[in-house]
Amino acid sequence: MTAQGQGHGREPLRCLVTGATGYIGGRLVPELLAAGHRVRCLARSPERLRDHPWAGEVEVARGDVTDAASIAEAMRDVDVAYYLVHALGSGRDFEETDRRAARIFGERARAAGVRRIVYLGGLTPPGVPERELSPHLRSRAEVGRILLDSGVPTTVLRAAVVIGSGSVSFEMLRYLTERLPVMITPSWVRTRIQPVAVRDVLRALVGSARMPEDVNRAFDIGGPEVLTYREMMIRYAAVAGLPRRIIVPVPVLTPRLSSHWVGLVTPVPASIARPLTESLRHEVVCREHDIARYVPDPPGHPVGFDEAVRLALRRVRDAEVVTRWSSASLPGAPSDPLPTDPDWAGGSLYTDCREVSVPASRESLWRVIEGVGGDNGWYSFPLAWAVRGWLDRLVGGVGLRRGRRDAARLRVGDSLDFWRVEEIEPGRLLRLRAEMRLPGLAWLEMSAETDGTGGTRYRQRALFHPHGLLGQAYWWSVSPFHAVVFGGMARNIARAAAAEAPGRTSAA
Repeated sequence: MTAQGQGHGREPLRCLVTGATGYIGGRLVPELLAAGHRVRCLARSPERLRDHPWAGEVEVARGDVTDAASIAEAMRDVDVAYYLVHALGSGRDFEETDRRAARIFGERARAAGVRRIVYLGGLTPPGVPERELSPHLRSRAEVGRILLDSGVPTTVLRAAVVIGSGSVSFEMLRYLTERLPVMITPSWVRTRIQPVAVRDVLRALVGSARMPEDVNRAFDIGGPEVLTYREMMIRYAAVAGLPRRIIVPVPVLTPRLSSHWVGLVTPVPASIARPLTESLRHEVVCREHDIARYVPDPPGHPVGFDEAVRLALRRVRDAEVVTRWSSASLPGAPSDPLPTDPDWAGGSLYTDCREVSVPASRESLWRVIEGVGGDNGWYSFPLAWAVRGWLDRLVGGVGLRRGRRDAARLRVGDSLDFWRVEEIEPGRLLRLRAEMRLPGLAWLEMSAETDGTGGTRYRQRALFHPHGLLGQAYWWSVSPFHAVVFGGMARNIARAAAAEAPGRTSAA
């Protein structure tokens, strides 16, 4: 996937990357560093970049693309500014938010003397009036126009379906194909699409940094093949070694209905699946490959569909998924940090605390704590957790299907089923913030400690800050089950730590 060599031998550029906590941004940063550039990342929560392997090699600025002052500061001394953010799913006014953010970004880039803006947008169908496009594609197209009109030379890269380990398009394709040997599908499975491998997207992004100053235009980027979604599922099954899938398209599944179908079968919630499925109503095929004039295709590129799937599956199976679609915060999910003031004035803060003595080393206990969730589950009353996950999905939440990025290791910002890692102190503390639909804010803390006698203790704390009367009612309605769910969780984690095989390398 590396883009090494594209910048060596020339003066390094100073690059600003927005969306560095997201799927593409998190992969672009190390590619820019490998190409010899200097990188500054803009993030609303800089602490979420702390545990990335490249964190010590970049400068991090706190800010938001809708905040002109923070953008102006982040643009200082920047040569190339990457715009990799969007407000998809953030509410009915997401198009206005995207519009305002793009204008601020373009204006601040021009004022700061930025040499180039690079934007990754969506491939739009030719000949289709913009009013007939999905809101998602329409907004992506408008953002591209705003940046092209900003007065700063801009490269707009337009891609359709991105195939790579952890991408939302790949995850949707993977789970639909693997879980449904026989499918009654929406009619959009017949739509022609030109998928592109994530490594080719990254190659184009890195190469665009050095485009000539007189280039100010959009480029279509895609792989070498045009396929229908049905063909993509059949070929995925072949590459993955699955029996041939039976796919029966029907016209009755609207984008709204099919998004719920996708939400039930895959880890992608309906709120994200809907704009994706709406975008598949129209054919999205590249009309040109002019990007090759400025970013030449090396041997073996663009990567074909089968090879892109093969590479992605290898990453998944080897637990080497660098970023996932869920790396970015889910739109609408709570982001408030845990209150640290014991006299916090934000209202009621309910807690459920458990403490268990563990006949095992602190290192063994920590391995169990860091391994919670995903395929390992939550160590108590699986049916209760499963029901809670299904209820969350029914109301548009993420449920339990996001799983883990890595089966054994966590880092700040990782999604973990319907939680997100808010803080991790290796060997000692894991704090999770709830992203399920709740009438309030919730956290779960797990810690491994050594007591005064040299023994090991497991401490667990669930916290809930209710919003209004509904939040109060929620807490008191579920509190009778805490002894079973949280009490059982504490006991079973302690037992699992005690059962850890001796001689394993410490994760702490």
